[in-house]
Amino acid sequence: MRQQIRMTLRDFTPPVMIRLYLNYLNTRYGFHGHYASWEEAREASHGYDSELILKKVRESCLKVKRGEAAYECDSVLYPKIAYSWPILAALLRIASMNNNRLKVLDFGGSLGSTYYQNRHFLASLSQLKWCVVEQEAFVDCGKADFENQHLRFYYDFESCMSEEQIDVVLLSSVLPYLREPYEILNTVASSNVSHLIIDRHPLLPSSPEDRLTVQKVRPSTYSASYPAWFFSKEKFLLFVRKHYRIVALFDCSIWSNIKSEFKGFILEKH
Repeated sequence: MRQQIRMTLRDFTPPVMIRLYLNYLNTRYGFHGHYASWEEAREASHGYDSELILKKVRESCLKVKRGEAAYECDSVLYPKIAYSWPILAALLRIASMNNNRLKVLDFGGSLGSTYYQNRHFLASLSQLKWCVVEQEAFVDCGKADFENQHLRFYYDFESCMSEEQIDVVLLSSVLPYLREPYEILNTVASSNVSHLIIDRHPLLPSSPEDRLTVQKVRPSTYSASYPAWFFSKEKFLLFVRKHYRIVALFDCSIWSNIKSEFKGFILEKH
């Protein structure tokens, strides 16, 4: 009912009022600061490792698993699935290149949100393995409550790679929240995985250097704040073009109080 009310209000609210409201939210919450180190940004954050976040995500994902909700993202439930068509097209393309088989390493994939988002479209594949690499508490929860013949959970990149011959690594809104994002990018690039998908990636169009901020999450999601990178577009594209061919580049509809571009990349090794 509340969802219907919000949709009705959105339909009758002038666009300028919506923009002003979003500006207010992102000024109060959003991304803030320009920190010199990860440690400094962590000291200005709170709740990143909170058990309450895992509890809320688990409850939401269980509802999706049981069919009580259609879609979950960052613990928030939605009445219908919001597909990322470029990602889904890329996954099906890669599967078509591998005899209708697909093995995904979803780094930072929570409790399998993207797997549940796309599972109906991927159900016709002759083989599907969706391997999530996450924080220890999430992996423990995933193994206990969510693992099945298609969905698996791993504590690190290396243990997953030692068990599965991965076709594609998915980094969906995860690089900004890593202490050393280029470290995992170099690890992926030096592996034998042929494809890389990066989604919801924040780029600074006119900055030669990355910027480290603290993101304050809206309480309607959960109460927390944590370090978050914005990447120099010039620096990031230099890395990408050194290792990969850009199959597709797409825009992501994300609002930010910092002047930036949120992009998605479908990448294939040279």
